[in-house]
Amino acid sequence: METIALAEVAAVLADPSRATMCLGLLDGRAWTVGELAKAAGIALSTASEHVTRLVDAGFVVRVKQGRASYVRIADPRVAELIEHLAQHAEHRPVKSLKASLRVKRLGFARTCYDHLAGVLGVAVRDGMLATGLVDTADGLTLTGRGREVLTGLGVPLAAGRRPLLRDCLDWTERRDHLAGALPAALLDRAVDAGWVAPDGHRAVKVHPSAAKPFAALGVDLDALSTP
Repeated sequence: METIALAEVAAVLADPSRATMCLGLLDGRAWTVGELAKAAGIALSTASEHVTRLVDAGFVVRVKQGRASYVRIADPRVAELIEHLAQHAEHRPVKSLKASLRVKRLGFARTCYDHLAGVLGVAVRDGMLATGLVDTADGLTLTGRGREVLTGLGVPLAAGRRPLLRDCLDWTERRDHLAGALPAALLDRAVDAGWVAPDGHRAVKVHPSAAKPFAALGVDLDALSTP
């Protein structure tokens, strides 16, 4: 039964159009079917059929907002699955300066569904461990010092059903960055405060105002190799 289930999951992502849609949805936004069709380069009717397949497989859900209908990733675990599979994909060689710059921006800082990834995401994990904000003695846990610092930065620490912290393998760095409710709240706070901002699909631009709050997390932004 497990083998059959795995084959079914693989079949969902085996279609290039559905795979493109899922990769697009990793930016954490809700997309219309028309936007997904454009991203995949297919007809609206075909895109609608693919979305239905993704819904049936539990990869995405439909969301109604007034008269508009949107599609988003069903669960953070689905997003992490897609992100992890991406590291095994055969990437096309970069053939233009524009594409090269985009790859560098994604490698430095991007969103992995709803949390930071890339060089910056890995640096946040390393920094929080080095400064004692996070501890790994009994699994990933937020320390008392970590709670103080994050509360001071205005990051909400409300508990919920989702794990507060978990490791997520970064497909460009091949090292772990932090996923879970806390990293998601940190990214939301960073965007709201203007420390970072979306810079194209999934890429994240880091503003000078981020230096002080990220230093509190143990990250020296000047020491990171920016694109």
